[in-house]
This record gives sequence, C-alpha cells and structure tokens, in this order.
Amino acid sequence: MYYIGLMSGTSMDAIDAALVEFDNKASPKLYREYPIDNALRHQVRLINEKSDLGHIADLDHKLGHLFAKAVNDLLKEANIAPEQVTAIGSHGQTILHKPNTTHKTSIQIADPNIICAETGITTVADFRRMDMAYGGQGAPLASAFHQYQFQQNGKYIVILNIGGIANITLLANDGSNVIGFDTGPGNGLLDDWIQKNKNEEYDKDSLWASSGKENNELLELLLSDEYFSLAAPKSTGREYFNLQWLQVYLSKQNSEISPEDVQATLLKLSATTICNSIKEMANEYNEVLLCGGGAYNPALMKTIQNLLPQIKVSTTTDYGLTPDCIEAVTFAWLAKQRIENKPANLPSVTGANKEVLLGGVYSTN
Repeated sequence: MYYIGLMSGTSMDAIDAALVEFDNKASPKLYREYPIDNALRHQVRLINEKSDLGHIADLDHKLGHLFAKAVNDLLKEANIAPEQVTAIGSHGQTILHKPNTTHKTSIQIADPNIICAETGITTVADFRRMDMAYGGQGAPLASAFHQYQFQQNGKYIVILNIGGIANITLLANDGSNVIGFDTGPGNGLLDDWIQKNKNEEYDKDSLWASSGKENNELLELLLSDEYFSLAAPKSTGREYFNLQWLQVYLSKQNSEISPEDVQATLLKLSATTICNSIKEMANEYNEVLLCGGGAYNPALMKTIQNLLPQIKVSTTTDYGLTPDCIEAVTFAWLAKQRIENKPANLPSVTGANKEVLLGGVYSTN
C-alpha cells in the first residue's frame, strides 16, 4: 500500500506531492510539484493576525481543492487507484506559527475535509498542535523522519533542510539523542527581497545575489538578533523573519546600501547562521546533507562549504532521496505513523514533555 505526502512550504511556489512506499525506508514512486498561481500565493502571503476571518476561510477552501487536485493528478499519472493508498499526510499551508507565546499555536490552511472528500482517501492533517499541547514547539517535525531515513551506524550526519526557513537535524553515530531546530532564514528573505525589488519570485541561480557585495555592517546588525542566540529547542517562521524584520535593521544602517548588496548580505546571513549552528552543536560531525530548495542555490551551497571547510557538504541524493522531495515524503511518513498509532515527535527536538501521536484523522468511513 502507498501513502501520499503533501507540502507547500514557506516559499508557497508549489504543492509538493509524493507517492511513497515504505519497506524499512521510504521509497518514493512518483514526485511532482504542482504550481500555485501567483494571485493565490500573494493572497496567502498577505495573511496576518488582522486578516478577515471570512477571507482566510475562503483561502482554506481554495487550497483544500487545490491540494485534492494535486493528489488526483498524481494518482492519474502513476496509474494508481485511490483504494491503493492508505492515507494522505497533508501539512497544509502555515499561516501562523507561534511557539513561544502563552497560548502557543500553529495554524495551517488547506481544508483536509475537502481533500478527503474529493480524493476518497483518509487524510491526516494538523500535525503540529498536539506536540504543542504537550509543551513542544510543534517543529521541526522532519527530524524524526530524518532519523528514520538517514541514521547510519558509525556516522555523524547533519541533515540541513533549507526552505523558506532553514533547520538542521544532528544524527549521532550511535543513534542516541537526536537534536534538531530552526537555525533562522533560509530562502525566504531572499525570495521576499527580490520580489519586492525586481518583481521576480526567486533569485535564479543566485545571479542577483552574486552581482552584489555583502555589507559587513548590515550583516553584523542582522546577526545581533536575539533569535540566533536562543538555545534549542527553537523554531520560527515568516511571522518573524520577514521584510518588516529586515526593515528594522536596514533603518539602523549608517549608509545607503544597494538592493543587490542587501541580497548578497541576506545570502551570507542564511549561510552564516546555519554554519554557526553546526559549528556550535556538531564539531565532531563530518558530513552535511542538504535538502529542500536551498540545495539548488549554488551560491548558498558554495558559501556553506566555504564556512565548513572540514566537513563534506553534499545532498540527500547521495542517500537515495532527491533534495526537493524530502518534505513531501516526510508527511507521507507522518501519516503512516499516525495511521499505525505510533508517536512521531522527538521531545529532544521539539521540547515536548513526551512522545505523542501527531495529526487529526479525516476518514472516508
């Protein structure tokens, strides 16, 4: 039997969909990315705590239909019947992630009721809040899957996922205590800045960043942000690292800085905060495996390797999974854990006080 994982990350450029079999390890049978049109993506990006609830409900409904269509298109291409799929794991689209407030919560939209009804497949969603109910951050959730998929006896491995936000998972050589947390910005600020200045969705091949020069004064200001000195467990999102956050530090600049120099500085910020975290937590580690969209950012990957000269930096392709499919496959695995009534959080990563089942089940029965 198969599982399907659905994910639209902080970049919101597409719905990642993976059809997966499990036999000791995850084995994707088909992976596709279904674009989200610009108008819908921009509407979702504009959601904030002051947004109209009716408008959010409309977007929840629209994304539910879009996620369901992605599943049906995936099955049609794979020539797989819905009856052959045990469950769908849908992350949905995060619109709010507040792990450090008194009333902590994480809210995703893309109505799982609609996904279940339109595909005829049991759907698991709302993966983060049960971990939060037990005192956790609700993130990163991928670390548990990283352990399942990439743990190697005798090897110290860092899994580095670079989406809009970057996170790391530290896998020790003996399978002991797994550590994982969000290091800070990944591609998110880079995407936002080029969209604001050049009306482009992302900096293809880092060409714009490479045309600029990093500004050390701005970099030091950005690195002074309190998030980077917080101890793990910790998690973050676009609610924190966004253009408003950047503008606060730009306003403190003593001199003008060109847009392309800001882009180059933001790239260095992502690389530096990632590598500082690895150096601090993983001195004895000898391999970093990149996944997520950042694995296809040549300047970012080169900068990370330059900052970690003693560590081999490659991608998860070396271990059998392409970098772009990892997050969707993760949510297929999380659905499998929930259907089998197995815990899927790692308290050492999220800070929860116990292992718990993650996700609500929306059944066809």
